[in-house]
Amino acid sequence: MNIDIKHIAKLSRLKIDDDELEKFEADMQNIVEMVERMPNIDEELTIDENNAMKLREDKAVTNKYTREELLSNAPFVKAGCLVVPKTVE
Repeated sequence: MNIDIKHIAKLSRLKIDDDELEKFEADMQNIVEMVERMPNIDEELTIDENNAMKLREDKAVTNKYTREELLSNAPFVKAGCLVVPKTVE
């Protein structure tokens, strides 16, 4: 299989130097071969009723930080609110 690394780089907007093309082509070929060797899973996955999965209990963490501590990391705060650049005209 021939993999066109220049075309892939163009589509993904990556700049790859000509001296690196062979390395990336070999790496991509190895990835494709690995995927081709993966087994097909055609059957539906079933749940084993005798070996049920135990989920952890969710615990919400509240009041871990004060508002002042959180706002101290912001680049600009005005009247207790974060100030961000305008994104819509």
